[in-house]
Amino acid sequence: MRAMAPALCLLLVIAAPAFAEGESDVDCANATAQRDLNACAYQEYEAADVELNAVYRQAVTAAGNIDKELDGADVGAGEALKKAQRAWIAYRDGQCELAGFQARGGQAEPMLVSGCLAALTQKRTAELKEFLETQGN
Repeated sequence: MRAMAPALCLLLVIAAPAFAEGESDVDCANATAQRDLNACAYQEYEAADVELNAVYRQAVTAAGNIDKELDGADVGAGEALKKAQRAWIAYRDGQCELAGFQARGGQAEPMLVSGCLAALTQKRTAELKEFLETQGN
């Protein structure tokens, strides 16, 4: 058994990169295996997060522009945006953790959490886009 351990370790080292590459090659339109469904849900969340971050940066700029136009005590759009974003992140994380309890400890839990993260992130992005539209951006 001890003689097999180095060979088994070598096999795992060789297989690990192939496993990592395989997840990015998943055909999400036809995914049926739970591992693939989990990977696809996570990819959807990652894409939504990239878009959110881009839109959030635009919103920070717009909030900064609002503050530039205001005097003294009225300034605070930038801080209000940051406060709202921090609160939203806490809500999102808690809500999506709760969503995972539908399959707690099961193979589908990551898919449920990632799906929730994607959906809430897309909604937040829409809210920030609406804010930008009201600012003429």
